[in-house]
Amino acid sequence: MLARLTALLPLILSAGILHADPVEIETARGTATVPGAPEKVAVFDVAVADTLEALGIPVAGTLGSLYVDYLEDVTENAEDLGTFFEPDFEAVHALAPDLIIVGSRSSDQLKAMARIAPSIDMTVGNDVLTDAVARLRAYGKLFDVMDKATRRETSLNARLEQARQAVEGRGTALVIMTNGPKISAYGAGGRFGWLHEDVGLTEASPEISASIHGEAISFEFIKAVDPDWLIVVDRLAAIGQPGESAAATLDNAIVQQTKAWSSGQVIYLNAADIYIAGGGIQSMIRTLDDLIAGFQGR
Repeated sequence: MLARLTALLPLILSAGILHADPVEIETARGTATVPGAPEKVAVFDVAVADTLEALGIPVAGTLGSLYVDYLEDVTENAEDLGTFFEPDFEAVHALAPDLIIVGSRSSDQLKAMARIAPSIDMTVGNDVLTDAVARLRAYGKLFDVMDKATRRETSLNARLEQARQAVEGRGTALVIMTNGPKISAYGAGGRFGWLHEDVGLTEASPEISASIHGEAISFEFIKAVDPDWLIVVDRLAAIGQPGESAAATLDNAIVQQTKAWSSGQVIYLNAADIYIAGGGIQSMIRTLDDLIAGFQGR
């Protein structure tokens, strides 16, 4: 009898997990009720994978590439489920996940995923800091790891305060993204707006539009705005594509006339962290570290 009970114990425990009480959490599309403590999770967003990894939550299946080096272990230990825009639905079916999480670039796949398993959209929008913390807390509740979520939130807030102190009173900043020879600028209302609104970087040009894709600008625009600091994101580096680097694009006679360039106050952020994994708790801390180091001259 004892041997039989021992053999059945894993099945009993498994059934208990599978029938955990549903949990109500906040998602990008409002409040959702999902299975509690899901064991097998499929993830179609880098920021989601980032925050789950930070909480020690295993990912059963995810994108073939997560683009950021610190999540390589997640990719290696998960089933390949395709790409943001072309999921491998057969692989998702075969995985039989308890929960599917989409977000940002894959958010349009929510309805299709919901036909396979319970699915939620955990996109981090333009209000990056608020949304990132909300997602962190939701995962803490969903996976019953609120203690870990609280510690991560505390760490983020501490780093944020360090960054605020580092940039305070240091002049204006222009946040730009290069895509080979093309350049876009981002203001407080854009996808990198949290650098202004939450970190406290003073906008060099408050008139920049709030478009998620930024506002196309020229070298002459950078010269006219003449920021004290240039904060640079290299899109080609973020997605691992060949082409002219941000440093090469900006190294010209016009940009060289700006205060930022002449003072050596150009900070190249880790592009994959902020552009691909933006909104993940680890990526935000890494970006804040880049800013702190840049403003402290390290």
